[in-house]
Amino acid sequence: MIAEQLITRSHTMHYPLKLSFILLFFISFTAVPFAATVLSPDGRIAVSVEVKELLEPYPAGERLYYSVAYNGKAVLLDSPFRLDFKGLPSLATHLVIVDESRRSISETWQTVVGKSRSVINACNEMTLKLRENRAPNRSITFSVRAYDDGVAFRYGLPADGGFDAFKLSREVSEYHFPGDPQVWAVNYGGFQTHQEGEYNKKLLSACRVGETIGCPLLLQLPHAWAALTEANLTDWAGLYFARTTTPNAVVSVLSPRLDEPDVAVISQAPRLSPWRVIMIGDRAGDLIESNIILNLADPCEIEDTSWIKPGISAWDRWWPGSYAPDFNGTMGVNNPSMKYFIDLAAEMGWEYQLVDWEWYGPPFDPNQPMGAAGNPAADLSKSIAVINIPELVDYAGKKGVKILVWLDWDNANRQMDRVFPLYEKWGVAGVKVDFMARDDQEMVNFYHRLVKLAAKHHLAVDFHGAYKPDGFRRTYPNLLTREGVLGNEYNKWSDRITPTHNVTLPFTRMLCGPMDYTPGGFRNKTPATFRIVGGDAPGPFVMTTRAQQLAMLVVYESPLQVMCDSPYNYRVSPAGLDFLKRVPTTWDETKVLDGYPGEFIIIARRSGDAWFIGAMTNEQARSATIALDFLKSGQYKLLHWADAEEAADYPDRLTTFENIIAAGDKINLKMAGSGGAVLMISPMK
Repeated sequence: MIAEQLITRSHTMHYPLKLSFILLFFISFTAVPFAATVLSPDGRIAVSVEVKELLEPYPAGERLYYSVAYNGKAVLLDSPFRLDFKGLPSLATHLVIVDESRRSISETWQTVVGKSRSVINACNEMTLKLRENRAPNRSITFSVRAYDDGVAFRYGLPADGGFDAFKLSREVSEYHFPGDPQVWAVNYGGFQTHQEGEYNKKLLSACRVGETIGCPLLLQLPHAWAALTEANLTDWAGLYFARTTTPNAVVSVLSPRLDEPDVAVISQAPRLSPWRVIMIGDRAGDLIESNIILNLADPCEIEDTSWIKPGISAWDRWWPGSYAPDFNGTMGVNNPSMKYFIDLAAEMGWEYQLVDWEWYGPPFDPNQPMGAAGNPAADLSKSIAVINIPELVDYAGKKGVKILVWLDWDNANRQMDRVFPLYEKWGVAGVKVDFMARDDQEMVNFYHRLVKLAAKHHLAVDFHGAYKPDGFRRTYPNLLTREGVLGNEYNKWSDRITPTHNVTLPFTRMLCGPMDYTPGGFRNKTPATFRIVGGDAPGPFVMTTRAQQLAMLVVYESPLQVMCDSPYNYRVSPAGLDFLKRVPTTWDETKVLDGYPGEFIIIARRSGDAWFIGAMTNEQARSATIALDFLKSGQYKLLHWADAEEAADYPDRLTTFENIIAAGDKINLKMAGSGGAVLMISPMK
């Protein structure tokens, strides 16, 4: 029996044999509780949905439960579902399944930018319609998709379901796991957050009851790896998790609205929720390779995407400060300083230069905490006297460089309809929009409105102070990247950007999608010699070797890579610049060769016929052997940038070499503590 046809039914009560004929007749004409199972195309994942009643610690009453098995072993135990509404009874009990439909999806589609060019979208989907068997007799739909790399479910409030306008106060989707799994969890401490934090390794039971756990939540189970997150977040509230009083379970939590804090979503039927996603794999690296989040997003809405260009961007003085001994002038927010960075981008063959904040004056309301609101006097169509954006666009364009400009979200929200057409006229290539620090329903709608308007005016988008990706970049690929990550900028004022953190991110935050970490720090220190310069002080350091900073360009997914350091630092210590002139930012294929969260990672990515390999380790020195069995037969030229022998003491030093290799060969990598390596492998002509 093929997977999409498989269905098993089991009643929640057992009856005497002499009543079986009567019950069969009754069942054939009456909706009754039953269990349905859908399998992934490869048959390894099974999702079961059932209406039944369980004993404590489960809630009382007959409820909708779902469970997931992988290779016949539990990934998710029976987990209940409930919706709470403001002004209406909860929808949880007295449900019967009155209809069921199934379909299979099998297609291949092409990304515009990303970690894979061709994406296979293959799954089996089951949609159930459930109705309360007593007043108020409302109905919902519950859809489940089983992919080879995970599962997803979402609920719908149909037009004929007894809902009109509604206010959803809570979604109570529970996730009960076998045993007490190891997790990597980030605690944001609330909902108004830039989503910049560490993913700490602990047992699930060690998470405090009620703490705000962000997406994704990574879990190591005895026989599989899994991660919880969401996809296709549209006109809804962002998803978090909280541990329940049951030690092995978490429950969904939605970001509350600011105007009505006891409500998460205000809407009207018919509505579909975002997808609740469980990524599943044999290895942690399998989750990095997965495209399930993109497959759950809506297809591309931009007819002509030829203007959307990935690439590397020089920054301005925001991160390195005024540390520019070779600059003849006063470093600051002015045209000569911006041209100094544009010249670097041109020298390196990079695509962009980012003009960061204050180009249009003080961005924030001086009467509120920094970043809480935009400056009411700001005009995003007018530069300060010493900045001329059209002049910078012209200067950069003659050198093959495009200009990106920074905007505070609050003023962008009020002025985008007026200024985006102007930016297009000026020739600006994109906008970096910052300080949202929320993912409530209203803020989610702002993201969508801005990205759509930006696409209309041929502007790329980079969100900072942002919530995690949810696949919207498939629908609007001009959304090149976003922050929502504890990245290199924190080296200026903290010691939080450790090598352990750096090799945890690919297995956690990066599972959701691209992250603008801003790599490329060239003032390299060891963890022992690292020091904090503070605030706007010039010349911040990074707590890694040079090779690890290079490897970030391969390991960290981001079609727009913003390089953090100053032209002077790149020029005075140029080891590795030859690699930064070669590395692309979008890929045709991605393979995770090895790794473990918080310890090390080795990723291979293909661009055209060239392969790039990035390797990073935590504070521990490490050796690894990688087999080149993913190469097509033939001979290849290998370029290798690695930690120098003395990198443990002098982390800015590299060793480089080249060789001729063949498919199937093995390469030995040696990384210093806090170090890394990068390789470029091209077929011999």
